[in-house]
Amino acid sequence: MWVGTVPSKADRKQEARLQRRKKRKKYRALYLVLAIIAAYYILFQYIPIIWGFLISFKDFKVGGTIMGAEWVGLKNYIDIFRDPDMVRLIRNTLVISCSRLLFTFFPPIFLTIAIFDLKSARFKKLSQTIVYIPHFFSWVVIYGIVYAFFSGNGFINNLLFALTGTRTEFMTSTKAFVPLLVGSQIWKETGWATILYFAALTGVNPELYEAAKIDGAGPIARIKAVTLPAMLPVVTFSLIMAMGNILNNDFEQILLFYNSAVYDVGDIIDTWVYRVGLGKMQYGVGAAVSMLKAVVSLFLILTANYTSKKTTGRGMF
Repeated sequence: MWVGTVPSKADRKQEARLQRRKKRKKYRALYLVLAIIAAYYILFQYIPIIWGFLISFKDFKVGGTIMGAEWVGLKNYIDIFRDPDMVRLIRNTLVISCSRLLFTFFPPIFLTIAIFDLKSARFKKLSQTIVYIPHFFSWVVIYGIVYAFFSGNGFINNLLFALTGTRTEFMTSTKAFVPLLVGSQIWKETGWATILYFAALTGVNPELYEAAKIDGAGPIARIKAVTLPAMLPVVTFSLIMAMGNILNNDFEQILLFYNSAVYDVGDIIDTWVYRVGLGKMQYGVGAAVSMLKAVVSLFLILTANYTSKKTTGRGMF
């Protein structure tokens, strides 16, 4: 620092370089951690996107190289829209995705409010732990539980047989397929989805609830006046992300649940890519579908964010 004189431009640049050098030395551990994270995303996220984009314009074969594969231009994209099953696949994907969004978005909000309003802190922690547990079960385990309840000789069918003398084949029913998917998704992920909402509510000043009580606000009024406004930013974030994933169903779940009897309602874009892209080794077609899904998802995220900012004044960016 210069005292009594006005530093020249060169002196200011030198001072700025010294300050940057001191900061780099002071925060070098943090920079190292940041470099590791950046390297991870570059190697496992961005580079695969670039390679996938190139493959979508090529006729890539096993044993060859991406750069050496034949360039076919838009042929892979044209083949996708010429496939006679594509309309059915898009319809099934949207039906399942919209059902998930409609029936799985609100339960975590209601569950968070119910647990947050519990008086006993010990019982509140116990309740949170219990609702988190299903998230850690794999879909294989979840499918086993669903099968034990809804198969031909499962608990539900045995109960129906005892009451009515009839059985229903839920696992091979086209009408029951989507409800089974959505129901098992709700049971598995609702508790885990409350974490973000609990994080938002921990920052609420308890004096706001006390003030609301003094003003005569009941439990419902306190939820409307304090709890919901505190959760609104997280709700907005979750909704925007859900809109961006509208074409991305849980592939592992559907692969386990669906069978030849429910292909008409259970076959989606991801399972088609699995059969065609990997089963028939048409990697260019599979990559083209992924690129199309990415573009559509980006458009939906931007649209949802713009709409949210216009209507609520809140958005992700």
